[in-house]
Amino acid sequence: MATGQEPMSPPEQEVPQQEQPGETSAPNQPPAAAADDQSAALDELRDRWHRALADLDNLRKRHVKELERARSDERARTAAAWLPVLDNLERALAHADADPSAVLKGVEAVRDQAVEVLRGLGYPRYEETGVPFDPTRHEVVGVIDAPDAEPNTVAQVVSPGYGADDKQLRPAFVVVSKRQE
Repeated sequence: MATGQEPMSPPEQEVPQQEQPGETSAPNQPPAAAADDQSAALDELRDRWHRALADLDNLRKRHVKELERARSDERARTAAAWLPVLDNLERALAHADADPSAVLKGVEAVRDQAVEVLRGLGYPRYEETGVPFDPTRHEVVGVIDAPDAEPNTVAQVVSPGYGADDKQLRPAFVVVSKRQE
């Protein structure tokens, strides 16, 4: 430099020291300040923990309400599906003094309507005979000796089953042919 002044050296910067394992405070802090820092950090962690617990509790309560609402909606939808069946049963009872064959046809129509409601709810009716006995779909209520039927096949359906695969409402109550000896 031409002015005769000596070049200035850069100001000395402090190099931050790394905390050693076990150290919890800055090296130049008094123990009381370090304890205050730890206490503040602990208070913040407690506050965050309490908030997380409150959020979790609020989420649980919201899910309980949503589940109640979904159950209520499903019950209402199912009940609404059965109302026409009930209406038709009442109509059949009102005409009980009419021609018996007409009443019988009306009751059969109501039964068919009820079966359709169950199918619409995911529980189709099944009442096949001559099929192999399946313990997941059938419940044996009797065994008969049927020489013209294959052993272990459904010979008669006492009450039909409702449902399919893993959504069984009720198995079919059946009479099964036994093995011929």
